[in-house]
Amino acid sequence: GAAQAAARAFVADQPASARIGVVSFAATASVVQPPTRNRDDILAAIDRFQLQRGTAVGSGILVSLKTIFPDVEFDLRGSNPRDDPRGVPLDKAGASGKAAPKTVPPGSYTSAAIILLSDGQTTTGPNPIEAARMAADRGVRIYTVGIGTANGEILGSEGWSMRVRLDEEALKTIANVTHGEYFYANNAMDLRKVYESLNTRLALETRQTEITAFLAAAAALITLLAAFLSMLWFNRVL
Repeated sequence: GAAQAAARAFVADQPASARIGVVSFAATASVVQPPTRNRDDILAAIDRFQLQRGTAVGSGILVSLKTIFPDVEFDLRGSNPRDDPRGVPLDKAGASGKAAPKTVPPGSYTSAAIILLSDGQTTTGPNPIEAARMAADRGVRIYTVGIGTANGEILGSEGWSMRVRLDEEALKTIANVTHGEYFYANNAMDLRKVYESLNTRLALETRQTEITAFLAAAAALITLLAAFLSMLWFNRVL
């Protein structure tokens, strides 16, 4: 699809020294391809993705933080927040950690950034705003990209369907809390322009640090990490 094509182009634009990994998340988040410099493995992982149910944005953020700070542990067991569509509070989700990093000013951690692309509201997992605050406490910026419309669109596969609606308010809050920035992509061309803008912006912010990029499609997280840490978040394929 168009989103996968944009993702492949985005990976191709990254320096050969950048290690990129792939994490898939729907109801839960999991590593599909560990960080590697082998572009064939990365592209194969992107091509394997299929439409999935669920949008666990909070889990995606926490798994991204786990990649940046491997000594911190989080309980990412999925939940079904029927009473609160924003997600499950992290104290109820069971987030825990050992050797948790010291709190630092938001946006001050220049070795890593997270790029979150989403076309829908959180339907499961930890509350994404609380997860964003944890990123802010560690100085990690989150750049959010909204795809889709507030009215939503119907996506389906193998006999099931679901309506996904863009939650711009949540994406803007996540970006503001972490001193990142919100972008909107109405189509594949807009998405490519956002990628280009982010590449330029992050390169300027971290001139002395290797920047790695990842990509995502609808309802997917892209984690952009530096210093040999990279994560590609990818969930639903447009």
